[in-house]
Amino acid sequence: MHEFRYVNGKLYCENVSIEALVKEHGTPLYVYSQKTLTHHFQALDGALAPLPHMVCYSVKANSNASVLRCLANLGSGFDVVSEGELRRVSGAGGDPRTCVFAGVGKTVAEIEYAMGQGIFAFTVESEAELERINRVAARQKVKAPVAIRVNPNVDAMTHPKITTGTYSNKFGIPFEEVEAVYARARKLKNVGLRGLHMHIGSQLTEVKPFEQAVRKVAPLVERLVPKYGLDFFSIGGGLGIVYESALASGDPAWWKTDAAKDILTAESFGAALVPLLKPLGLRILVEPGRFISGNAGILVTRVEYVKPIGSKNFIIVDAGMNDLIRPALYGAKHEIVPVVRKSGPEISSDVVGPVCETSDTFCSDRPLPKVGEGDFLAIMSTGAYGFSMTSTYNSRPLPAEVMVNGRLAALVRFRQYLPRIWEAEKLPRWLKFHRLPPTVD
Repeated sequence: MHEFRYVNGKLYCENVSIEALVKEHGTPLYVYSQKTLTHHFQALDGALAPLPHMVCYSVKANSNASVLRCLANLGSGFDVVSEGELRRVSGAGGDPRTCVFAGVGKTVAEIEYAMGQGIFAFTVESEAELERINRVAARQKVKAPVAIRVNPNVDAMTHPKITTGTYSNKFGIPFEEVEAVYARARKLKNVGLRGLHMHIGSQLTEVKPFEQAVRKVAPLVERLVPKYGLDFFSIGGGLGIVYESALASGDPAWWKTDAAKDILTAESFGAALVPLLKPLGLRILVEPGRFISGNAGILVTRVEYVKPIGSKNFIIVDAGMNDLIRPALYGAKHEIVPVVRKSGPEISSDVVGPVCETSDTFCSDRPLPKVGEGDFLAIMSTGAYGFSMTSTYNSRPLPAEVMVNGRLAALVRFRQYLPRIWEAEKLPRWLKFHRLPPTVD
């Protein structure tokens, strides 16, 4: 499932030593495996091969240009949620004509730009947005391709902050109202109804919620197609990943064990959904992000201090919640392993960062090998919603990123130069000439 492994007790990405990358580029450091990206994309693409389809990678998961170029070279389409993401795709060599533009708050400027780029379709989240797109398209004298997003009111039983398919969420149009919205949309002269879209949530590790949603929405699709000539049905993304692996268990055959048998795979996803979707006769779109890039990346961090307090053992590292916010934001659990394997008993430890927040914690009371100042840890499965959610909180520079391809490694983002954090700031005229008070010893 990923290309990170130990060789003679040292962690490698494909055929490149993580220790060597750290010596060259420092920490905190994101490292991506191109082979893992490729494998996950091709597995999903292959699982849907019996259907006319397009895999549209969700750019928000990881928008590094090298990740996007790798996927574009494989034939991927893209799911974008801003003008910036669309520009990123184009800049990385992706084709705007394979892009679907989602999001509940598209601005007039974003709609104008996307139409000018000839995108595949807008995913429309409300009637107000539909009317706005129609007005913008009328000014440009074009017909905007749209797919209305249905909210099927299916609870995917995922984390509350990443569920999207129930009526308590801000996304889409309620299932019972969609047919009436299509009827009204047909009267808009500058809107072309091309498809129907749904998305029920993220980090779904079972296929059952997808089946449930498709079974509910498929009859709606069958009613809409003859009326409006729809040519595609997007079932969204949300395929989850495993945040543990053979690295933690020490068993290289972990993926064949009973613990792994119920994990959602591209194969099980395709086997369950292809028979339900094939009778529709439409092009099927899927919009995975985490599934493709999540296990393709790690965040490497240096141990700065070990601080025992009572029954607690704090491992203080140089990566903070500004570098990886998922544990602080969602309580997300990431496997953490040493870059160089340690012998001896494990110690119950908290791995924490330097940011001045108690929530700057990567794990609590977790059995980990004994480490000391200068050792390195790898936080696994950070290829999705890792770097893309970084910030400069506490005026900390953004980390560097490296991509590995076999025996090759390349720096794909420079570590942020510290003054760049505030270079866009400007003092008002009345403060520029204000004399500072003398320094008091």
